[in-house]
Amino acid sequence: MATSRLNGAQPSVPRLRDIETGATAHPRTALPTVATVVTVVAALYFGREVFLPIAIALLLTFALAPVVSALKRTGIPRLAAVIFSVLGAFAALALFSFIVATQVGELAQNVSLYQTNVLTKVRKETGGGGGIIARLTGAIERIGQEINKQEPSQPAASQPQREPVPVEIVSRERPLEILQNLITPLISPLASAGLIIVVVIFMLLEREDLRDRFIRLVGYGDLHRTTEALQDAGRRLGRYLLMQLVVNILYAVPISIGLWVLGIPNALLWGLLALALRFVPYIGPIIGALLPLSLALAVAPGWSLVLWTAALFVIMEMITGNVIEPWLYGSRTGLSPLAVIVAAIFWTWLWGPLGLVLSTPLTVCLVVLGRHVTQFEFLDVLFGNEPVLEPHARLYQRLLAGDPEEATDHAEEILEEQYLLEFYGKVALPALLLGEQDRVRGVMDDHQLKQLAASAQILVANLDDIAQEEAEEDDVAAGDETGSDKEKTIDPEAGHDIDLPDGTGLAVLCAGGRGELDDAAAAMLGQVLLIQGAATSKASFAELQPASIRRLELDGLNTVVIGFLNRNSLKHARFMVRRIKRFNAAVRVGVVFWGGNGEDRGETDGKLGNDINADFVALDMVNAVTRALSRDPPVGLKTAAKRRVRRRPPARKKDTLVSAK
Repeated sequence: MATSRLNGAQPSVPRLRDIETGATAHPRTALPTVATVVTVVAALYFGREVFLPIAIALLLTFALAPVVSALKRTGIPRLAAVIFSVLGAFAALALFSFIVATQVGELAQNVSLYQTNVLTKVRKETGGGGGIIARLTGAIERIGQEINKQEPSQPAASQPQREPVPVEIVSRERPLEILQNLITPLISPLASAGLIIVVVIFMLLEREDLRDRFIRLVGYGDLHRTTEALQDAGRRLGRYLLMQLVVNILYAVPISIGLWVLGIPNALLWGLLALALRFVPYIGPIIGALLPLSLALAVAPGWSLVLWTAALFVIMEMITGNVIEPWLYGSRTGLSPLAVIVAAIFWTWLWGPLGLVLSTPLTVCLVVLGRHVTQFEFLDVLFGNEPVLEPHARLYQRLLAGDPEEATDHAEEILEEQYLLEFYGKVALPALLLGEQDRVRGVMDDHQLKQLAASAQILVANLDDIAQEEAEEDDVAAGDETGSDKEKTIDPEAGHDIDLPDGTGLAVLCAGGRGELDDAAAAMLGQVLLIQGAATSKASFAELQPASIRRLELDGLNTVVIGFLNRNSLKHARFMVRRIKRFNAAVRVGVVFWGGNGEDRGETDGKLGNDINADFVALDMVNAVTRALSRDPPVGLKTAAKRRVRRRPPARKKDTLVSAK
């Protein structure tokens, strides 16, 4: 079999000494109190007039910082580079706003021209007077007439009715009042824009000083982590904003050209709106497409223009989402899709439309903060896209919940990049070790224990097809490479390629040592040995009990492997090894204490192996498979005389007195 398909970081595996001491892998993530959350949200909501410009200025600073750095590298002074970058950015925004306002004005003047086409299309689709809409309208009108007939007639008023006199109110405003009415609505946005410009300029000029102050305030005791957080935030946000702008431009230009070719009025307006609305996650592109679709419905009597317009947006969205974005982004923002939607809802409620546009960048800042600052780790857990549970912990949770089908789905995802041997050694067996840890701690009752073991057995059975595929791959590889072993993999401890022996012609019995979980681990080992070509059989821990071990079928076996998830099973292992060897001295008997590592191999190969009289003692899946398929002769059973330690008899009291004299 080829070398391992995944050489990533290894998950942390619970060790046996951790099981004995009850140690856990990760501390519990601290959550903020309800009062803290309410206080922060209230401050952001009621102080949005202050926090919103600062947030916009902060994001623009992250976006313009690479531009300023590039200008400084060309020899331009810092002040000139900052002013040039800021004025260029805001000039582009002003030009964008001017073009959009002009196009909207032209569209407003032509709205009445599109009304006739819309009415004609509606009449045509409703079939004149016999369509469904017309029939529903007529039915509602008839019901209203019947209701009016049943109402009692109101008595006529005694005085004669008079026709209303039209009155026209003429407002005589002075020129100063007209100018005031025009300028007053513009004061607030212009003031906010000016404030944002000033803040961006000073943030860019004092960027290093602000960085040092943030480090002193938040992470002076851990400069490495704080520096990494700042670099990660700056790199992630700066790249996201600039690449998002490039992607949106590459999306909007073909949209504008395509709409112009199709004959949609104000094609430039719809292209610019598509560019801006695509900053809004998920719903932005939909809104940007609905507006020109509605106009296409109004300008043409048929449906062909609407279909062509929809096809244009769908094709461009597919190309942008599947080709351009992965090519330019590489790794995305680090947010989960659900987090993007929730963030959009939250920031829109908090700060309105501007909050919707800023939702993704602001949430990226929070996730980066939670990824590197311990106090805010819950933000990364809630909104990040990284798995919050390690693979073995996630598998254990599904098995413990009695959901082997989802556990199988999880296993198949991992097996797309790993072989079954690696999956069992790195994920499945560590999951069973977590179960053994809970059993030792007394937090798992018998029902949960049996459910966990049964789910693990179903998982192994569900993976039979994958095991068969790997066995067939081994047969093909063995035919192509003469003299080569059947499988190669990466030793998780040693980190180098090792060869697993061919098991053809060998018969191996895999048995659990003390409980149902040991039986599940034995089933996993048996499946891996089957891939290697050995004839395998299984025995439960109940069959190795003193009352049942005599009935165990040992004829025709080459090796018996007994597995334990708990190191405190040496006495049981010694008893089983001696009983099996007494029944059949020609069989090799090995013991596997799951969950050890390379540091303990010298101990197991020497002291433990001699102590329990086993042919071999292994700690992991790779070592267990290698030893089980060995063709070494069995170790003879040691007699009691050989194992007895001769002690010097105690001195008699008389001899002690003579020696004292």
